[in-house]
Amino acid sequence: MTTTLTWYGHATLGMETAGYHILVDPFFNGNPAASTTASRVSADYILVTHGHRDHIGDSVDIARRTGATVISNFEICNWLGAKDVKTHGQHLGGGHQHPFGYLKLTLALHGSALPDGTYGGNPIGFLLTTLDGHKIYLAGDTGLFGDMRLIGEEGLDLAVIPIGDNYTMGPGDALRAVKMLQPRHVVPIHFNAFDLIKQDAADWKAKVEAETTSRVQLLKPGGTFTLD
Repeated sequence: MTTTLTWYGHATLGMETAGYHILVDPFFNGNPAASTTASRVSADYILVTHGHRDHIGDSVDIARRTGATVISNFEICNWLGAKDVKTHGQHLGGGHQHPFGYLKLTLALHGSALPDGTYGGNPIGFLLTTLDGHKIYLAGDTGLFGDMRLIGEEGLDLAVIPIGDNYTMGPGDALRAVKMLQPRHVVPIHFNAFDLIKQDAADWKAKVEAETTSRVQLLKPGGTFTLD
C-alpha cells in the first residue's frame, strides 16, 4: 500500500491513501501558486488546520460538491456545520480511527480567526497513522515548539512543514524542527506563493541534508511524492 502526497501550492495538499482522496487546507481561488482549481479536485475528506482564509479556503464549496467530510477542531466544525457541510470535530491531543487511518490533532503555534471574524479555536496540526503503519506529520502553520521532539518520537516517515517565515517558521527554525522531528522524508510548504514568504528552498534542502539524515522532497506546485 502506498500514500501519495500532492502539493498544490502554498499550504494546499492532496493525499491518496487506502483508496481515499484527502485534501488539506484547500485554498485554490485566490492562490497565485495553485496548480489546479477547486472545481477539478476530488475529496472524500478535507483536513483544515485553522480558520485563516488561505487555509479554510474553498472547503465549503468543495465539501458541498463532493460530499466530503471536513475534519478540524470543534469550533471550525461548528462554523462549517452551519453552512450545511458534513464535519467531524476533534480537539488537541484527541485521535480518531477514520477509514483512511488514525488521525490525531497536534499543537500548532498560530492564530485561527475565520474569514468572517468568528473565533476559530486553537490552530492544529495532524499526525496521521495510515492503515499500513506510516506516520505522517502535517504541521500546519506554526512556529517552532519543543514538543516537536515528542512528535518525532512517533517515528515519522514524512513531515510536511512551513518554511516561509514572517507568518510561520522560517528556514532556520524549520531546520531546527527537522532535527527534533527526525522524519525519513520532509516536504517544505508555505513559501513563495507571496513575496513576503519568498525563500530559497534548494538552499534549505542542502542545509537539512547536510545536518540531518532526513531527505528533503522539493515539489513544484502540482508535484507528487509517493511514500512506500
